[in-house]
Amino acid sequence: MDEWIRTLIDWIEIDSVTGGEADYGDALARRVEALGLDVERQELAPGRFNVLARGGAPSVVLCTHLDTVPPWFGSREDAEFVHGRGACDAKGPAVAMLAAVAALLREGEDRVGLLLTVGEEIDSAGARLANDRLAEPWEPRFVIVGEPTGNRFVSAHKGIVKGRLVARGVAGHSSQPLGPSAVHELVGCAHRLLTEDWGTHRLLGPGSINLGQITGGVAPNVVADRAEAVFLLRNVESLDVAEAKLRRALGPHVELESDYGNYGPLEFHVPDGEEPIEVAFGTDAPHMPAWGTPLLVGPGDIRDAHTEHERVAKSDLARAAALYRDTARDLLARADAR
Repeated sequence: MDEWIRTLIDWIEIDSVTGGEADYGDALARRVEALGLDVERQELAPGRFNVLARGGAPSVVLCTHLDTVPPWFGSREDAEFVHGRGACDAKGPAVAMLAAVAALLREGEDRVGLLLTVGEEIDSAGARLANDRLAEPWEPRFVIVGEPTGNRFVSAHKGIVKGRLVARGVAGHSSQPLGPSAVHELVGCAHRLLTEDWGTHRLLGPGSINLGQITGGVAPNVVADRAEAVFLLRNVESLDVAEAKLRRALGPHVELESDYGNYGPLEFHVPDGEEPIEVAFGTDAPHMPAWGTPLLVGPGDIRDAHTEHERVAKSDLARAAALYRDTARDLLARADAR
């Protein structure tokens, strides 16, 4: 894996925070082309594109994302780990996937493909684009999604409902019985959301909501005419049920805005003999139903992702490359048997 460790370090040195994935996408595309695969840059917007690569007509696709969260910082290596932004989320999985595909190609197996998406950390816009544009000669039966799971297969992950609460009031002097106050209306809505029962899933346990940002008002002696909050619900119920609970909590002066591709909990295929785990984080998988039955597995620890100490163990990368290769072989055999 030494060659692939060097590749990972090179890739970490490329800033690919969401919206600025192009340089990394180009570097990855060149590396894939060197394997002898046909490469397509699928444009989402100027300077932003998915990378699709294939040998023949892929039945099994390995998929992870190009973008990282901010802030970007460079690489560092020690005997055990590669450190840096994207080390485990998700440049490490990408390197392991390329190593696996290279091994399969050497064996003469070309019915595998790679899909690297933009925008996973924000809105999965790249995954949704790939789903809308899936066409021949791609024939995916299975898609293996790479995220940091400690190389454990995942049986299910929670859904996501993301939105903005917008409260409107009437500005005025706080000494007078005027209003309503947008801040007060938003606080009431927030209380109802935080005390709501967000359900329980047989595998994933309880749902939860986080109000991550709140803004509003101009001064303590002015009744607020506007206030906003951004929330993220880790959803374990059907989307209809979750959205009904959200709307019930709004109140007459609070509106819900949400243009994200919200989704409910998702279950994954787990190969025979594996002991799966369940996770709370989201992935591109719910936005790609046309790409076949999903699996979720990859190197690294989710607790290191999105942190200032992001890292991946070199032994995890080697294990992931072998795991992706062997899983793709098994899935191809399973597809042949159908």
